Amino acid sequence: MQGKILIVDAIATNRIVLKVKLASAFYQVVQASSVAEAVDLARQHGPELIISALSLPDGGAAELCGVLRKSSLTEHIPIMAIGCRANTDTRMTTLEAGVHDVILKPVDDTLLLGRVRSLIRAHNAAAEWQMREDTSRALGLAEPSTEFEPMGHCVFVSSDQASTLGWVAQLRPLMGSRLICATAKDAMQTIEKEAIPDIFVLVLPQDHQEGTTALNLISTLRANASTRHAGVLVMQTTPNPALATNALDLGADDLMTDGFEPAELALRLKALSRRKRMGEQMRATVRTGLKAAVVDPLTGLHNRRYAMPHLTRIAEHARSTGRPFAVMVADLDHFKRINDLYGHASGDSVLAEVAHRLRGSMRAVDMVARIGGEEFMIVMPGTTLADARLAAIRICNNISQCPFDIPGSNEPIAVTISIGMAIGGVLTGDDQPLLDNGETLLDHADKALYSAKMRGRNQVTLSRPAA
Repeated sequence: MQGKILIVDAIATNRIVLKVKLASAFYQVVQASSVAEAVDLARQHGPELIISALSLPDGGAAELCGVLRKSSLTEHIPIMAIGCRANTDTRMTTLEAGVHDVILKPVDDTLLLGRVRSLIRAHNAAAEWQMREDTSRALGLAEPSTEFEPMGHCVFVSSDQASTLGWVAQLRPLMGSRLICATAKDAMQTIEKEAIPDIFVLVLPQDHQEGTTALNLISTLRANASTRHAGVLVMQTTPNPALATNALDLGADDLMTDGFEPAELALRLKALSRRKRMGEQMRATVRTGLKAAVVDPLTGLHNRRYAMPHLTRIAEHARSTGRPFAVMVADLDHFKRINDLYGHASGDSVLAEVAHRLRGSMRAVDMVARIGGEEFMIVMPGTTLADARLAAIRICNNISQCPFDIPGSNEPIAVTISIGMAIGGVLTGDDQPLLDNGETLLDHADKALYSAKMRGRNQVTLSRPAA
């Protein structure tokens, strides 16, 4: 099944006809005859979409939307209303209540299914990001939301600039956004030079072939990394169900099929702008959470969670290319003494400075991670034994030859580091297989580190299997 849809209509015949259409498109259908029943079923089944009659015995689509928005279980379910020709006030009241769209009878089946696909697709995408954001918040990784709403940037793309300029003039008093007009070519050129618009309003020509060509802009926007999350609203000056459906399937976020109506367009643009900001905030939250999950907050280095899969990938690459790579485990000498003498704040200062010096000693392609309290792992892809040994000695010298300024001490203190090293992607001895398993190499490097500690510290020791 493609998804679950709740149909709400007091007339059984209407429900049955709509159910047949949706079921033939492989949707699972649940039915209700009133607002109260619809609310109960929405909470029980969690549908991806609700299609409601504009008027119901105990209210209407607007009232249904209002009730659902009060519950966290149902507040994000998109709602589409279907009804007979409604006056402007009723239509606007319904849209203002949060109903995503109002379709008037007779309903074109192709356009109906196109709108259904579009709304469910948007709902599922938003739900996925919402779950990730909720996880980040549960882990304490999300930043608090802000009530500040910056002025948006909206571009009207049309071949009829004269008419579009008139529409923009009527719309400006209703919007707090920057509104400009452009042809499709000019709009794409503007993207390269100026700030990326938040929303594109694509006005389709009346000619079917010209309209089809104009829709290519949607594919271009969705394929462009800088505009793929921009809102896209398609406006038709003449109803054309086939073009409208194509626009939705190409990725348009919203659709107006009956031409320019300033109040409704302003409402749709504001709603689209809010959804875009919410999407950006959720993506930013997830990025923050992912970064927090793989980065050590004290040193800014990668942590063990990131380092181990990275080591595995480097080992696999070495296996396929035949190029050697180095794994080092570095551990600060007598670090506990620093904490005991000067305090943990001083110890943290030392760790942060060591991380800084480690990064400065390595190539950009090398990976440096903090994998324990004062223990670090370094992975150097495409590195020979000789180059790795020089790099390890350089690290020791960079740490030991320049004392550390720390809080709690009037004089700089001396710090040293010991390093154990193993080489992967090379033969371990006569008739021995390649040493290329990441975890095995890490174990060899760890044993070499222990040997360096036993030999007096502040030195580099190579694991015997790699010698």
